[in-house]
Amino acid sequence: MTNGNKIINKKELPQEQRKELLRTLEVRFEKNMNRHKGLEWSEIQARLEANSEKLWSLNEMERTGGEPDVIGHDKETGEYIFYDCSKESPKGRRSICYDREALDSRKAHKPENSAVDMAATMGIELLTEEEYRELQKLGDFDMKTSSWVKTPANIRKLGGAIFCDRRYDTVFVYHNGAESYYAVRGFRGSLRV
Repeated sequence: MTNGNKIINKKELPQEQRKELLRTLEVRFEKNMNRHKGLEWSEIQARLEANSEKLWSLNEMERTGGEPDVIGHDKETGEYIFYDCSKESPKGRRSICYDREALDSRKAHKPENSAVDMAATMGIELLTEEEYRELQKLGDFDMKTSSWVKTPANIRKLGGAIFCDRRYDTVFVYHNGAESYYAVRGFRGSLRV
């Protein structure tokens, strides 16, 4: 996209918004050290500042209520791993079905979007069941809501999709038709930077 002679990258935040997001992420990082023991904010910030598209994706996670935070560091790739750490499934990503195929299959009362499409647009990945369980070791999440997780192809091929929540101090994995949607079901994402 161009504006006169200046090229505008849709996936780049204005400078003031970048600063505000970095401040928000740093405050969250400092408040939740149990999620990322042994990691230094200055190293994470340097990596974020060098990758404007990933910073844009983190802003999308934040904007939709995900409260992204660092939950790990991949020593092989050097990447820092962010997950949505909001107490409940992100508010700006609820009342959606699982994927485009499910959305297109609905004849009436279609939701506005699907989890897979939203994640792709945001530049993030849906958490897998394993990642969701890792997140739950860091706190109590989805005590009143639930979150779609990446569904194995064999389940999806048969029309289903899986979601998770936490009840009775236990993480539960459930199934539903991929076309279903509920006001309390959204999705959580991950991003590697």
